[in-house]
Amino acid sequence: MTSPHPMGPGTRSVWGGERHPMTDRATQVPVVHSVSFGYDDLDEWLRVARGEQDGHIYGRNTNPTVDAFERKVAELEGAEAVTSAATGMAVISATLFALLRPRMRVVSVKDTYGGTSRIFTEFLPAYEIEVVLCDTTDHDAIEAEIAAGCDLLYLETPTNPTLKLQDLVRLSTAGHAAGAVVVVDNTFATPINQNPLEQGADLVLHSATKFLGGHADALGGVVVGREDLIERIFAYREINGATLHPEAAYLLLRGMKTLHLRVERQQESALRLATYLAEHPKVSVVNYPGLSSHPQHELARKQMRGFGGMFSFGLRGGLEAVGRFLPQLTFAHGAANLGAVETIVGPPATTSHVELTAEQREALGIPEGLVRYSTGIEDVEDLLADLERGLSAV
Repeated sequence: MTSPHPMGPGTRSVWGGERHPMTDRATQVPVVHSVSFGYDDLDEWLRVARGEQDGHIYGRNTNPTVDAFERKVAELEGAEAVTSAATGMAVISATLFALLRPRMRVVSVKDTYGGTSRIFTEFLPAYEIEVVLCDTTDHDAIEAEIAAGCDLLYLETPTNPTLKLQDLVRLSTAGHAAGAVVVVDNTFATPINQNPLEQGADLVLHSATKFLGGHADALGGVVVGREDLIERIFAYREINGATLHPEAAYLLLRGMKTLHLRVERQQESALRLATYLAEHPKVSVVNYPGLSSHPQHELARKQMRGFGGMFSFGLRGGLEAVGRFLPQLTFAHGAANLGAVETIVGPPATTSHVELTAEQREALGIPEGLVRYSTGIEDVEDLLADLERGLSAV
């Protein structure tokens, strides 16, 4: 979709990536289930197969519905190239395995999503790829490790589930000085609140399952950024075969129409809820960058346009207290997901870091009494009353 003047994020959420006219003058992107795409002209077929002309050959490679979804994300992130995969972890895996080789060195932080952390601690070392995980907010230590040698710098800001931040401009600058590719997981912030490419990143990842789709009914992952890097990731994913299904792409597209509205409502409510919890005697800590008490609040104000719908908080009494708290909630799913229109809650032991042991979570600074809270679009007064009921049982 082109416009005579720059579009705002709400307009890009609705119109971005959608070419007109569509099939039979449809106003919505159709779901194309065809596995293959036929050609009568061999020369045209060859041009498409070689990438010299737009078109589709085989569904494992590309698909019109998937293409529309990818273009919408690329427009929201201001990216020159994009590709997708079947899940968020599929796109993270494709990015890392496409770009890394034995004897390369990765610098990242300790607070990454549990699945990502497992790739860093188990899978990459098996391929003789060195991974150094730094204290997430110690920028001096991160810069020192980058300077010691770095082929790929992997950041996640805010982190899942501790809501810690990294300074994107500062660390991207350090990464590029060392010749590293800078990758940022932007799932929590969303393109509405943060565009890491504008702050120096080379690649930006999303678990599209979360805020982009927003309705907890479709899995998907997407990565945007430098064209030369995206070509390598696409080539890996194409052969690896973790293709985003066109039906899922359609649901993600439909969900993204309301991304701007949803995020605005979610973060408005999240600030009110986090403020309430921060003053409650049964709560030991609240992690939300929108609170002035957050140790990185000023960094959040500098590099984010909004603070998002995610926060976490610690209950005094540990996992036992969490077990008493959760059943009292009426307007929240106890589930391993986030970013949906419904509120979703759960401890990292069953959600973000289920792959890790209690000892491993503790080593990452994730206590068993922590609750991850994904704010939905419900009336905030109902959510406040829900929290009061839950805390009364602790």
